[in-house]
Amino acid sequence: MKASEVYISDATGRVHRREPREKRQLKLHGNTTGLKPSQKHRLERLYDRKVPADRIVSAPLATSLCELSHETGRQIGITVDRGGRVQHVIVGEAEKLFLPDLGRSRAGHSRFRGVRLVHTHVRGEPLTNDDLTDLARLRLDLIAAIAVTSDGRPGPMYHTHLLPDGYGRANADPSTTTVWAEDVDFQAFIRELEEEFGRRTVGALETAGQTRAIAVHVTTGQGDDPDESLRELQELATTAGVVIVDRMVQRRPQFDPKYVIGRGKLDELLLRSMQLDAELVIFDNDLSPNQVRAISEATDVKVIDRTQLILDIFARRAHTHEGKLQVELAQLKYTLPRLAHKTDAFSRLMGGVGGRGPGETKLEIDRRRARDRIHRVEKQLKEVQRSRQTRRQRRTSRDVPIVSIVGYTNAGKSTLFNTITQSEVLAENKLFATLDTTSRRVRFPREREIVLTDTVGFIRDLPPDLVTAFKATLEELHDADLLLHVIDVSDPRMDQQIESVERILEELELLDKPRLKVLNKIDRVAPEVAANLCSYFNAFGVSALDAPTAAPLMAAIEERLWAEHRAAAL
Repeated sequence: MKASEVYISDATGRVHRREPREKRQLKLHGNTTGLKPSQKHRLERLYDRKVPADRIVSAPLATSLCELSHETGRQIGITVDRGGRVQHVIVGEAEKLFLPDLGRSRAGHSRFRGVRLVHTHVRGEPLTNDDLTDLARLRLDLIAAIAVTSDGRPGPMYHTHLLPDGYGRANADPSTTTVWAEDVDFQAFIRELEEEFGRRTVGALETAGQTRAIAVHVTTGQGDDPDESLRELQELATTAGVVIVDRMVQRRPQFDPKYVIGRGKLDELLLRSMQLDAELVIFDNDLSPNQVRAISEATDVKVIDRTQLILDIFARRAHTHEGKLQVELAQLKYTLPRLAHKTDAFSRLMGGVGGRGPGETKLEIDRRRARDRIHRVEKQLKEVQRSRQTRRQRRTSRDVPIVSIVGYTNAGKSTLFNTITQSEVLAENKLFATLDTTSRRVRFPREREIVLTDTVGFIRDLPPDLVTAFKATLEELHDADLLLHVIDVSDPRMDQQIESVERILEELELLDKPRLKVLNKIDRVAPEVAANLCSYFNAFGVSALDAPTAAPLMAAIEERLWAEHRAAAL
């Protein structure tokens, strides 16, 4: 007897081992309707069995499974962990086994769940498509099916496992053996398989310590350009510190109401996330709360959409008190409708990419408290807005013209601002490097000066909550005497970006405001191309890194402002 085991005597004096309480409470899963009490008892006793570390399943355990399967006419399955302990006992139907929720996959570097599924096939058939789907979807170490003979004994055993990237297929060709003549040392096999997955994971060493993600774009229209859209999504991911390891595109007549993508594509996504060791899936499309939950439950990885990724970037980049309040408000408004649908899948949205920032500790509160917090933040923002309004009135009273820089994110606005004002405002080759409005005075000859303002960059399909949250910041644009629309002339999406900026200006009722177009980064295109584009758009070409190229622009600003002032005086 082991010291840790407890034994009791019955009325006849025979000694029995008493099961630990937690083990006696382990239940049967699946279809137990119609089973005899004795059969249920024998099924429950399977939890006491243990499989040797070097075996897929022991012969005595396999024999018990087949006997029970033969008696009940149903598939019987067990999940076994790496220690050889039975984790689940499952009763199916003659043709199929319905697996219970196995919980989250194993933590750490391993891509596998840490359990294998061994089950019977009443009719002696080999592994089915449903078996292979379960293998991939649940990230099982291995799946095995034991054929039940006509006399209820174990027949051939079929087993297979997943393959890493590069084989051109999801799983290995099924092998056939018997429970008495296994030729697999399971412990050595799973160790070598995980090592091979690690070796074949593209860029695993280069991206160590970074979040690895798969980008997904679903399109239902002809005019949509998935490549350009995913390129921008990848730039957003880079700004958030995420590495995109694969991109998936699906064209559909309409979005799947449950998964957005088709079921087959969902299985492919699951497999790719495992093969590439991706822990995050980013959809370029906005997802409903139900879709996030369904995809998360099906793939067992964290799922966010483009809106949540942008919110994460804003949370990282907001530094001022007002900026943090704006981000928190947007996060709360985004999360509020999702609190009613919160499950374990949604708990994966909190923390890390898509869940950090000033409001992250409040995302788990209930709807009532969320509404209260939204009300308080809005009140605080109104106070900040009044304070900013006072500062604007003070500047306006001094009759100093205001020039505001606007444009698509990462067009080079902050770099141009630094060049003109000789400042050191943060300017990076990342989307949304600037979130907080910055103003500096610029002096012209003849004792003239202006206030130059740098603003947050625009982006296509900016989340509505962010547009609302940052409208207060962008209200300063209404006080501007002139807008400088900075355009990245080297970006192939230049036309779409111009259209996006003008659409947002229209929403803000700023299209009537005087504007000068500035084609930035002319050093990245041929001189004749830059000249033709400047002529076509009636714009000024500059390289924000080269101060002398901004001289014609500054002269035009001075002429435009004081010419209008003279005209107003007349």
